[in-house]
Amino acid sequence: MIQVATADGIDVEDLYGVFASELEVAVGRRVTAPAAAIEDACQLAWGQLWRHRHRVTPAAAPGWLTTTAVREVARLLWRQRLEQALLVDEDDEDPLRDLPAGNPEPELVVERRLLIAEVERLPVRQQRVVWLRGFGYAYDEIAERTGDTPRTVERQLLRARRSLRTAAA
Repeated sequence: MIQVATADGIDVEDLYGVFASELEVAVGRRVTAPAAAIEDACQLAWGQLWRHRHRVTPAAAPGWLTTTAVREVARLLWRQRLEQALLVDEDDEDPLRDLPAGNPEPELVVERRLLIAEVERLPVRQQRVVWLRGFGYAYDEIAERTGDTPRTVERQLLRARRSLRTAAA
């Protein structure tokens, strides 16, 4: 058992010196992720322990840290997948290629800016599928890029359309 208690709770500095390298190994055994993601998650877990040092007992600290770091790895990987879903591949055609040449009519510009402003008011998840659908992606392609199912994509688009119709009314 690791003795790292003080009168104020856990002595995080002493625990870090004893358990930091073991934590990365323990998390690496539980998840399949790049070493950088595991390292980042472990550092986030140490920060969380610092905030909760008065509530976590010294005996529970190693397990608490490991569980927190594993959850942080999952969260980091999920965010990374979402960010990658929005990246346009180099092989993709330019989605803006069909814009008319020259200066479009002012009314058209205003109309499109208002529509874009309404889309930006949607939740981020709905914005993502609306933009991808607007760029011509099929439901299954959107699902592949976002990590969702095609049914989830369909539901998100339905909710977005409903919100946009309500806003336009």
